[in-house]
Amino acid sequence: MAIKFQYNKTSLNALGKDLKMRQKALPTLKNKESALRIAAKSYRDQADRLVEELEAAMRRYDYLAALWNEFRSDLVSITDVELKAGKVAGVKVPELGEISYRIGEFNAFQAPAWYADGISILKELSRLGIESEVYLERARILEYSRKKTTQKVNLYEKVQIPGYQEAIRKIKRFMEDEENLSKASQKIVKSRHAAEEEMEEQAS
Repeated sequence: MAIKFQYNKTSLNALGKDLKMRQKALPTLKNKESALRIAAKSYRDQADRLVEELEAAMRRYDYLAALWNEFRSDLVSITDVELKAGKVAGVKVPELGEISYRIGEFNAFQAPAWYADGISILKELSRLGIESEVYLERARILEYSRKKTTQKVNLYEKVQIPGYQEAIRKIKRFMEDEENLSKASQKIVKSRHAAEEEMEEQAS
């Protein structure tokens, strides 16, 4: 990325401000990048743990497999999943709130005795599944944000900061050269005047 500048003091001051701003922001961006990386990994690990819990729970209820054929599919349904907004390192992420279920009506005296347990089991399994999905989504959002932050860190660290430093060096060098030329030309004019005065004195 080419940095536009002019060879004058105004441009030098503006570049100096931009450089300081980026140098000051860089450690904060690096900390954010690190925090996002750690949080994203933590949420991925939690999602994996919940999936393992879900699989373990399903294995635990394997003995009921034959009974599920008797269970009415319309007995339990999810009506709403409440997602709240949370923040991690300044990034908005979803947080799981209440899961609302609709429990169909059934006659407790006529239905199989295990129906009440079956409803509890389905609620537990669905909660584990939904919770793992929310953690995965949080990890995905944070990973995306981390990539964007890494791009910004690289842009500042590898492109903009060195670019501003180089532009500032060029302007300073140019201004020093101008100053040296001005001094040299002043010396030439001064010595010319001195020579002319000396010639005038000799002529008189």
